[in-house]
Amino acid sequence: MKEKLKEHIENLVPLTDDEFSFVLSHFSFEKHKKNDFLIREGENVKHCYFVVCGLLKLIYNDKEGKQHVVSFAMEDWWESDFSAYFTQTKAKMSLQCIEDTISFSISLKNYKKLSTEFSKMERFFLEKSNSGHIASQNRILSFLTSNAKERYEQLLKLHPILFQRVPKSLLASYLGVSRETLSRLSS
Repeated sequence: MKEKLKEHIENLVPLTDDEFSFVLSHFSFEKHKKNDFLIREGENVKHCYFVVCGLLKLIYNDKEGKQHVVSFAMEDWWESDFSAYFTQTKAKMSLQCIEDTISFSISLKNYKKLSTEFSKMERFFLEKSNSGHIASQNRILSFLTSNAKERYEQLLKLHPILFQRVPKSLLASYLGVSRETLSRLSS
């Protein structure tokens, strides 16, 4: 499993075996079952997660109790309630396993230590952060400028595997439509 993390990092920065051993020493290896929570709303966010295999959903529950899927995270993706993680405040969102999931997690302390002591990882984390910001802005723009059908087609084009792995009710929530609307869009 550690090879997956090494390969993922080396897509952006080359590492010697000794460098990767140093990097790996800052991470924890974790296994989670389907429906397990890695983060619960209202709790402290201790880690950011790199998904080796499996599938996660980041969810927000509004005041009426309606669940909104903010994002999905599958293999080679990073996920957390980043606002709470970086500000060390209580989570506003929950992170839950849709499938059995294997991940590497990193605490904020180790994230900062690794970034400070090893410039290659500072560059890696910056690149991943930038990619995340771009994806978030694109998602916001999609909601502002696209109708439901266009959002459905964008998701299908960008991440077709999600349609095979994610229940329709969760896809509908992610797209901001009802399950019935999703059924009409997919037919």
